[in-house]
Amino acid sequence: MHIAGLQKLSLVDYPGVLAATVFVPGCDFRCPFCHNGSLVIRCAAAAGGASNADAGFPSVDEGAFWAFLDKRRGVLQGVCITGGEPLLRSDLPDFCARIKDMGYRVKLDTNGTHPQRLAALLDADFIDYAAMDVKSSWGRYAEAAGLQADAASAAVRAVQESARMLMDGSVPYEFRTTVVRELHDAECLDAMADVLHGARAWYLQRYVDSPDVLAGRGRLSAYDEAEMARIAERLAERAPFVRLRGV
Repeated sequence: MHIAGLQKLSLVDYPGVLAATVFVPGCDFRCPFCHNGSLVIRCAAAAGGASNADAGFPSVDEGAFWAFLDKRRGVLQGVCITGGEPLLRSDLPDFCARIKDMGYRVKLDTNGTHPQRLAALLDADFIDYAAMDVKSSWGRYAEAAGLQADAASAAVRAVQESARMLMDGSVPYEFRTTVVRELHDAECLDAMADVLHGARAWYLQRYVDSPDVLAGRGRLSAYDEAEMARIAERLAERAPFVRLRGV
């Protein structure tokens, strides 16, 4: 597994669980509000002419990661795997299995575009919690995910399948949306609430601008905290499972 980053302790990434967070590179989306550009777009200078698909991404020694987990047994409880998009990694099942064999719980972050791979992990009992991004209403997915229009329909179908799988399954999960003023108006959010009706939890995260976002600083803007509270209050009338995070 190519590990691009490691946060050795997180109190917020895995609800109720003391966890480490592993970052893996590569993503099939180009969300303009993404803060993990170094995991999405390879550094051309570092990649050079290398044929390795992971060239140009940051790298953490995998052996050091396993040694860290071994040392933290009995202290840490879980490992979050995020990206990028982890389900792009063919070695993800073996990676999850090894973490589980060490006695840790596994949380997976995903954009939902690979439902067959998600199903395989669920069926194998390799993940204990799933967090799936739902970027926007179906009609505005291309804009929110940074996709060409002709690729958006396939992505939406895949996300719909993954969402149904989680909602019909037994593994704890959450949906989450980064709310951006330019991308999420009342009509969009209402449509999302209707689609996610019956979900276990839907977290709305307030966009935070920075120089690291893919769109570039100053191109997108956030609702303020009072506006986010009003959005959540209004949506709760049709989506009682909606929650705010980071506000």
